[in-house]
Order: sequence, then structure tokens, then C-alpha cells
Amino acid sequence: MSLHTRPWRPTYLPSAGPQSTFDDALSRPRTGWVAQARTSRRWALAGALTGALVVLPLAAPAAWLAQAVGAVTRGHVLLADARGTLWAGDAVLVLTAGAGSRDAMALPGRLAWRLAPDGLGVRLALRHDCCLGGQPQLSVHPGLGRLEVRIQAAPDSPEGRIGQWPAAWLVGLGTPFNTMRPGGALQFGAQDLRLTWAQGRFSMAGRATLELRDLSSRLTTLPRLGSYRLTVRSDAAQAGTAQIGLETVDGALQLSASGSWGAGGLRLRGEASARDAERPALDNLLNIIGRRQGARSLLSIG
Repeated sequence: MSLHTRPWRPTYLPSAGPQSTFDDALSRPRTGWVAQARTSRRWALAGALTGALVVLPLAAPAAWLAQAVGAVTRGHVLLADARGTLWAGDAVLVLTAGAGSRDAMALPGRLAWRLAPDGLGVRLALRHDCCLGGQPQLSVHPGLGRLEVRIQAAPDSPEGRIGQWPAAWLVGLGTPFNTMRPGGALQFGAQDLRLTWAQGRFSMAGRATLELRDLSSRLTTLPRLGSYRLTVRSDAAQAGTAQIGLETVDGALQLSASGSWGAGGLRLRGEASARDAERPALDNLLNIIGRRQGARSLLSIG
């Protein structure tokens, strides 16, 4: 009996070997750490951007509002020396005839404002010790092809009075005010006043009143011309049109006019005249106000 044996050969199990196993053990945690670090950096960057988007508007300088006001008014109304932020600041209110004008006139003191969200719009509260009654508010509500502006007097303001300004402030607008050099006071009031621009068309609701009290001018020797009232009110019979009326409250210079303000612009027709006793002192002023027709001066705008 013979015994046959098969030659012994080594058998290898599939294996990466000790070194490969060690490298894998190191690489797996390291890969996870790198991924975690990258994720953390992404979240940090996203947080920084989000914070910037929130903080930047909150910290926006008051100069931004000053630039916007100057652009909208074509340089006729300026917020000079603006301080603070877009949301709470103050500035000197100036009237000018535009770029390069030398007739700029500033009001005393500083105009302060507070801007706050109001639904999809913003609400602007104003304070000016020299001229505003309490803290009137202006709210702006934009929409699709639409912009609505509401003007409200302070709750404790009599008869919806918004404010009162010296008539001499108008000299800053240049011609013809720098020639007339008006004196007296301008008083503005509003009741449920709402201005709307929709699809390029303007409309108004409510009522606005501008009173010229104890008006005077260097173009006449009379110390006082009189007091006058300009009223603008919405017209229920004609949507998008406001009716305008100018009347004399009292005084030597008699003014009267009527007209409308709508999609076609401002249209006003009227006349100026003087009482017989004061006519010689008012002739020069009547020549400037409008086209002379005998003792009257005809007013025409639009």
C-alpha cells in the first residue's frame, strides 16, 4: 500500500495587508472630518451673508435717505448734514433752485425722522420743533404698478394741521420768490389725504389746505398784502381729478382762482386785483403776478 501526498502550496486569503488596513483606518475618520469642516464653513458663510443682509439695511446711513430725497425732488429739497441711519436720523431741511443754485434757504433746527415697516410698505414719522405740529406721519405702500402715499396729521393737531413754515423759506426756490421776497407764514393741513400713482396715472383722495397768512412782499410799500387759502380736494364726480380753489381771506390784494389737477396736469385760472385805496402801491406787483387787463391781473397756469 502506497501513500501519495499532494505537494503543499500556500493558500492566500484576499487581504489588503496590514499596512492597507492601517491606512484605511486613518483615512476614514479624516475624510469625515474634512466633510464636516467643509459643511461648517458653508453654514458659517451662509450665516455671515444672512447677517449682512439683515444688518446692512438696519445700519444704512442717513445719507441714503438724503440722496433719495434729492433725486426725487431734482435737487429742490435737500436733507443737509444728515446724521444717524436710514431708519432714525436727522438733518437740516433746505430748499434750493436746483444744482448750482445760490438761493438755498435752510430752516432753523433739525428735522428728525423715524422709519418703520408698515405691512408691505413703510411709515415715516417726522419731528421738527420749529415747524411741525406734533409728529405727523407719512406712509408709503408700493404695489404692482402702483404706489400709494398717505399723509396724516398728529392725533392732537387741530384741524388736521401738518405744520407751519416761514414764507421767506420759499426764496430758496429761486425765481419768482427771490424777486418777491415774501414774508408771513405758510400753513399746511390735510384730512384723509391719499395720493396714488397707478399705471402712470395720478389720483387723489381727501383734502389738503395751504394757507398764506399775513403775506407781505418787498415789491410793495404795504406792510401786509393779506391772508389767502388754497384748497385741493378730490372730485367724486371725476375719478382721478382734484379740484383746486384759491380765495382771499382778507387783505388789500384780492386773489381768486379755480381749476383742477389730474392726468393732464395742473390747470388754474383766476385773477388778482387791489382795493382802490391800495392800487397805486400794488401796481408793480400786479404786473408781475400775471397779464394785466385794466385794473386786474389775469392768472393762468396750464
